[in-house]
Amino acid sequence: MQYVPVVSSTGEPLMPCHAARARELVRKGRAVKRFNRGIFYIQLLDRQTGDTQPIAVGIDPGSKKEAFTVKSAQHTYLNIQADAVTWVKDHVETRRVMRRSRRSRKTPYRKMRVNRNQGQFRLPPSTKARWQWKLRIARWLAKLYPITCFVVEDIQAPTRKGKHGKWNQSFSPLQVGKDWFYDELAQIAPVDTVQGYDTKAQRDRLGLKKSSAKLSDKFEAHCVDSWVLANWVVGGHTAPDNKAVLFVTPLRFHRRQLHRLQSEKGGIRKPYGGTMSSGSKRGTWVKHPKHGVCYVGGTSNGRISLHSLESGKRLCQNAKPEDCEFLTLSSFRVRKEKAALLHCH
Repeated sequence: MQYVPVVSSTGEPLMPCHAARARELVRKGRAVKRFNRGIFYIQLLDRQTGDTQPIAVGIDPGSKKEAFTVKSAQHTYLNIQADAVTWVKDHVETRRVMRRSRRSRKTPYRKMRVNRNQGQFRLPPSTKARWQWKLRIARWLAKLYPITCFVVEDIQAPTRKGKHGKWNQSFSPLQVGKDWFYDELAQIAPVDTVQGYDTKAQRDRLGLKKSSAKLSDKFEAHCVDSWVLANWVVGGHTAPDNKAVLFVTPLRFHRRQLHRLQSEKGGIRKPYGGTMSSGSKRGTWVKHPKHGVCYVGGTSNGRISLHSLESGKRLCQNAKPEDCEFLTLSSFRVRKEKAALLHCH
């Protein structure tokens, strides 16, 4: 990464500096190296404040992939392509089926509780999970860059006239979800919304093309729109000056279950799920002597499984917890292009 994020001695984000300048500050003892879940930055030891310039974050939401771009008038600091959270709806459906099957058995059960959410503001689980994921990324970026504005491409879900009850019912959660997201995002920095046709017009004016391969890792798949949104506010460029992309994938955690959904041989149902593995929270980034930087998965017989940050593939199931050096807590994994000089610890 050509430009490195900088934070003050008190943790306040300052303007990023060139990588050569960052190395010089570290070499002179004026700054120390830091890592925040895939992004290398430095913390100054002799400065608490500093002058900043306008930095905008363009956000292009999507059903499968999403894009974020951090940009000022002079430089494009970071492009992120994130996988959306898509599994919550199916999980809630499975949970409902299993709950109803338990109620049909002749087994003791507690008395049904009163609905504690009645009359309160409530987002559907799948909608809330999707917008919370975008908010987590925005808060992550706000810790590293002095963001002055968020620019979001507004999602429009048209209603249908006539007898289209299910369609119109699904429209309401989307509208409520994005309104909730805008309110939460505004607590970090002012929020501007742009319609999709305006984004396209701006993209065409700059002569940029968007790829039709929506699931690809190309900059033109999604990040081109987030870049256009950010550049629309801060200006400074007629073409992207940085096309390196950091790919972010949320981790799926399973709530603790007393038994697995299906019994094994002999009718035995083993416990399943949870977020702790032998004292470590699942998803924690660790450094292992053999497997390097990876994250913690499940546990069995006092050992833990380790997974690759790049692919999520399980590396081993028998790692000793005492052999793993703790790095940071995380709920996502990252991978990077070979051209992107983003460093992990």
